[in-house]
Amino acid sequence: MSRFLRNLGSVFYSALRFVLLKIIYRQRFQFEGLQRFSPRTQLFMIKGGSIHLGNKVRAHSGTKLRSVAGAILKIGDNVTFNYDCFIVSLKEISIGSGTEFGPNVLVYDHDHDFRAGLKKGNYKKSSVEIGSNCWIGANSVILRGTKLGKNCVVGAGSIISGSFPDNSIITQKRETEIRSYATAE
Repeated sequence: MSRFLRNLGSVFYSALRFVLLKIIYRQRFQFEGLQRFSPRTQLFMIKGGSIHLGNKVRAHSGTKLRSVAGAILKIGDNVTFNYDCFIVSLKEISIGSGTEFGPNVLVYDHDHDFRAGLKKGNYKKSSVEIGSNCWIGANSVILRGTKLGKNCVVGAGSIISGSFPDNSIITQKRETEIRSYATAE
């Protein structure tokens, strides 16, 4: 019963919050239907950035959605963000319907251009497309220029960039090496 009331409270809170965001940001913030966002979820639309949410998007505590400097963040229907996901768009990030994110997933459509100096705020930008019905495992990082097809699974802890066809399972092999430091050279 308490879980039901907590979820109902999140839906009402989200509705009120999103109406206020719509008044403040007008066309830059769009949403459809019901949403369930934790009160500790942050939405930022900075310097002309925009966020478009489909129906029934859910975001747990600590999730941050940011769209900066005219960028677009598009999220389809029935998308779920687990705890502490961080999605930052400086160009365009598109997430298909039915996609689920494990905890601590990071998605960036930009990299710092370190040759220009980090303080200058120069970035290399490329759109990110995540297809519908994907599962992104915990602690994964999706980098600029990634195109993930429909029905893909990204294994926990993966760092991905590039294009992946529909129905792909993407993992990264890691080997753990254990040596005694008494014999290590």
